[in-house]
Amino acid sequence: MRIVITGGAGFIGSHLCDRFNREGHEVVAIDNLITGSLANIQHLMDAVGFQFINHDVSKYISVDGSVDVVMHFASPASPKSYTEFAIQTLKVGGLGTHNALGLAKANRSAFVLASTSEVYGDPEVHPQPETYRGNVSCTGPRAMYDEAKRYAEAMTMSYHRVHNIDTRIVRIFNSYGQRMALDDGRVVPNFVGQALRGEPLTVYGDGSQTRSFCYVSDLIAGIVRLIGAQENGPVNIGNPDEISILDFAKKINELTDNPAGIVHQPLPPDDPTRRCPDITRARRLLDWTPQVDLDEGMEKTIAWFRGEIRD
Repeated sequence: MRIVITGGAGFIGSHLCDRFNREGHEVVAIDNLITGSLANIQHLMDAVGFQFINHDVSKYISVDGSVDVVMHFASPASPKSYTEFAIQTLKVGGLGTHNALGLAKANRSAFVLASTSEVYGDPEVHPQPETYRGNVSCTGPRAMYDEAKRYAEAMTMSYHRVHNIDTRIVRIFNSYGQRMALDDGRVVPNFVGQALRGEPLTVYGDGSQTRSFCYVSDLIAGIVRLIGAQENGPVNIGNPDEISILDFAKKINELTDNPAGIVHQPLPPDDPTRRCPDITRARRLLDWTPQVDLDEGMEKTIAWFRGEIRD
């Protein structure tokens, strides 16, 4: 196949580029590098069948030749980055999704949207199934990301219904692993960076809020299976093993032998109190469940971050 991946130099996008290139597909990665990094795909630049285009997909997308799959994974994805690039986040969720869908429509290709667990907001249903409509503030400090993704899902389903585009929507839950940016503001790089520097880990609130962490290789496997499935609506891809942020901080200190302990700061507004996917649909449709437990995944991730800090 020939696959276009927007956000191809990002954390998840670059791992998708690796997977499809390794399987012998042609890959066109598009990224404007505001949060992505060429370092993530540098090893692919001379690979057979790989092409990189530096472009903002909020503007018209032009790709020469036929395309079999368009994967729209471009967007700032951490609170720090989507707060800094608030307008760009809204544009890539709206205009970028429109342009990526236009490319899929022109080529009669399949379309895969990277959505997020943030469409559920601060959930009142637990764990969160795809049928839950969410509890999201459209004017809050996270709205630029949450609502951009909700709008992107609405546009994707409209193109499916009106233009018969073969769509897939993956709702991603707290993925982590190699190639995350140390300074992107998410809890995994925050905690690991602090621990490797011998600093106390910053926990917001009392740490009772929960997250469910999915290692990147499991996420990629789920996305690949979703492409081959006959499901046009949203599918949760994440690890249903839930852990409190306080217990996660303790685990990181143990895995890194960090004696500095933990400090607490006030909880940011609209920070979800619970986050855990119901993956019944993924199990049934994709025969998919995560294979990498948190200790194994974090050991690999910490080892990678050690190398980044040394470099």
